[in-house]
Amino acid sequence: MDMNKFLSALLQFLILLPGAVSCYLPAKNRMKYSPAKTAVLCLAVILPYSVAAASLCTLFSVGVNLLLLPSLVLFFFIYRRTVDLALSCTLAIYVGVCAIETFPVQFSYSFDAILHPESGAAGFSPEAALFRLGLSALLLAAFVYPATHHFPWTVDRLNFPKIWYSTVALSSVFLILNVLAVPLSYSTLHAGRMQWLFPLFEAGSFTVLVAIYTLFYRSTNIILEHAELRERTRIFEMQSRQYRALQEHMRQTARLRHDFRHSVRLLASLAEKGDTDSIRAHLAEYESSLLENVPLNYCANAVLNALFGYYHEMAVSAGIRTDWHIDLPDPLPFLELDMAALFGNLIENAIAGCETARPRARYFCLTTEVRHGNRLYIVSTNSFDGNVRINRDGYRSTKHNGTGIGLTSIMAVSEKYGGSAKVSNSDTEFFVDVALKI
Repeated sequence: MDMNKFLSALLQFLILLPGAVSCYLPAKNRMKYSPAKTAVLCLAVILPYSVAAASLCTLFSVGVNLLLLPSLVLFFFIYRRTVDLALSCTLAIYVGVCAIETFPVQFSYSFDAILHPESGAAGFSPEAALFRLGLSALLLAAFVYPATHHFPWTVDRLNFPKIWYSTVALSSVFLILNVLAVPLSYSTLHAGRMQWLFPLFEAGSFTVLVAIYTLFYRSTNIILEHAELRERTRIFEMQSRQYRALQEHMRQTARLRHDFRHSVRLLASLAEKGDTDSIRAHLAEYESSLLENVPLNYCANAVLNALFGYYHEMAVSAGIRTDWHIDLPDPLPFLELDMAALFGNLIENAIAGCETARPRARYFCLTTEVRHGNRLYIVSTNSFDGNVRINRDGYRSTKHNGTGIGLTSIMAVSEKYGGSAKVSNSDTEFFVDVALKI
């Protein structure tokens, strides 16, 4: 076995190590296992694979990329099994890191062309392979701070698969271009000005890609911050409304307590006369006045309780019969804003659907229940006029030409928490079933 070829191939495969670290840094809050256990798992997979693959490349004179590129698909599935992220987000991170890692490869070819001008990609030297690994490690070192302090915030909160898939497409373009740009013979890099144009072009492409990622991060953060601010404002308004209702109830209760002595005197007078019917009528009236306008308590979470109270009042005002059974875990194992978005969109859509039905046929049933100790099930059924728009992408909004934003948000939240959302309908009823992993 040619040890120089083996060493070169081994160092090229070991680029998987900094690549793996780069994949886990943005997903640090969503790892299924501890960092130590994940590191052991990666080393247990990558090191034997690198030795075995390098041996095959040396013995059978196979190009490194011929084994490395297809194996990236296998490594993706391993990565997916170790993080608790939606497929779109997982794929975006993985393909993005792969695209970034192709640039040290291209610079190492330029470096190898200087050392061995008569060689080519097939004769990649150990010195160039070590340069490639070192450059990848430096890139990782520069990537650590933004990946651990900024990117996880976006990963945890951006619940729109289409946005993540768009970054996958962008990263794939750079990845494919760099794979196709591998110089099979270094003589091409020594022709004319290519020796310095090639690394200059790669440096420019790398700068453009980093600038796009930075712009994506800044843009999504602004959008998310604005959306969260708007959601918090709406929640504060709901809580303020509930607080006013509580204050009104307290004032009524104080008045009833003040008037209670008059009721006692009246009851005593009626008792002396033996007028039990009047006593019963007075007690029934007093009991109803106590229960009047008492704010309902749906769950222990103040934010969601205010949300349910707000929408229940809206449903009653619209003449909708409601049958709600709310059972949520305490403490809430999900982000409050995510659950507010899910229930807010779910209930708004249901109320809007009910309003299309005949007044006497309006009803809305909502049940949330924890089952098996690790799943939250949400079942919503509401009446509607039977008018729906469906295409191959699912339900479309009946208010405009696009996809319903409410349903998209519900599905995004369910996907974020490893669950699912199923939407269906009959001629008179609309059903939404959501399952979230606790």
